[in-house]
Amino acid sequence: MSKAPEGATLPQRHPESPKPGAKIPSHFGHCFGCGALHPTGLHLVAHAGEGLDLTAEFTVTENHQGAPGLAHGGLLSLAFDEAHGKLMWLLRSPAVTAHLETDFLLPVPVGSVLHIRAHITGQVGRKVYTYAEGHLNSFDGPIAVKSTSLFVIVPMKHFLDNAPKEFLDAIAKSPELAAFVDPTFEINP
Repeated sequence: MSKAPEGATLPQRHPESPKPGAKIPSHFGHCFGCGALHPTGLHLVAHAGEGLDLTAEFTVTENHQGAPGLAHGGLLSLAFDEAHGKLMWLLRSPAVTAHLETDFLLPVPVGSVLHIRAHITGQVGRKVYTYAEGHLNSFDGPIAVKSTSLFVIVPMKHFLDNAPKEFLDAIAKSPELAAFVDPTFEINP
């Protein structure tokens, strides 16, 4: 597993980030990872932690199978990509996944609830490093999956230039999302 390189520093949590314990909003209602409107998605729900961390969970359903009765590894990776990505809400920085590494330690059966703890391990310039663990059926349960990622902070223009008009209209109607999707956002003010 990769980790933050030597010399990385911990960034400051943005003062306008979700408050500790608050649900971190979905960035898109139809997102397969966190969108409540996707009929067969993971419906991953995350809550902000006290520092540069969060907790998240999702229930593995029959729609998430790979081998009969077991979660598909790619969907487990998706859950971790979603959890890592939600950490960017704590920095209030739009970012994209540059690298995702996932280690599968135990099978995750259909009907299980995967409890994920994720945190930022460091930052170097626009590169943000994160780590997460997924526990079976409770935060005290056995670790089934571990993951690290590298996110790169990008200008909001990256997303806005490629978003459909319907999405941009929905953002305009949501104060929670509109505050995060500020087209004037500067990466390095």
